[in-house]
Amino acid sequence: MNIDHSKASYMFYGVTDEVLSDKTVEIIRSITAIEHIYLAATREIETKLQNLNDEFKYTLDRNPIHQIKTRVKSPQSIIDKLKRKGFDINIESACANLNDIAGIRVICSYIDDIYMIADLLLSQDDIELIRIIDYIKNPKPNGYRSLHLIVTVPVFLSQSTERVKAEIQIRTIAMDFWATLEHDLAYKMSRDAANDISAELKSIADVIANTDLRMQNLHNKVKN
Repeated sequence: MNIDHSKASYMFYGVTDEVLSDKTVEIIRSITAIEHIYLAATREIETKLQNLNDEFKYTLDRNPIHQIKTRVKSPQSIIDKLKRKGFDINIESACANLNDIAGIRVICSYIDDIYMIADLLLSQDDIELIRIIDYIKNPKPNGYRSLHLIVTVPVFLSQSTERVKAEIQIRTIAMDFWATLEHDLAYKMSRDAANDISAELKSIADVIANTDLRMQNLHNKVKN
């Protein structure tokens, strides 16, 4: 990506090495300079999803997508993740090694909706799939369930077109409920209580997964 650091220089006027190191300022400036490209990628994907959902209102008489959330990682989050994964701390490393700088979360009503939305999105000519991680069929040990798509999408700029990576997480309302609260509780649990709480969270995740299946079965019966 072409990076014009001057566009973000004003944000760091007067910042000295006593506050942030020159290297950290340079990294943050670089990330800020390309932030609009990742924001544009989330908008491109969100628009595609909204268009599908609008069509379903007429073809299916319902909206399979309950909610769409987008976000772009902050410079500090990017730096922290690069450090945690042992990658070089620079913008080129971030673009090459991190798949989730641009993130889109799609919350669906039913399990079948997840795979339908994924298939329709991936069938579009300008979406390129890098990897699928299916945590619904193969949940994480802690009980986390979601379908993750790592894709690239074209972002059309004034003088070039950039293919930008994004992570799309597609899950049911119930899966999102569990994941949101689990994330919150994980930061608050003490080491002494961690094992008991983790076991309880895993048990709840299994109950929620069973509930999702039962709701899907009910939906299938009503639909038929």
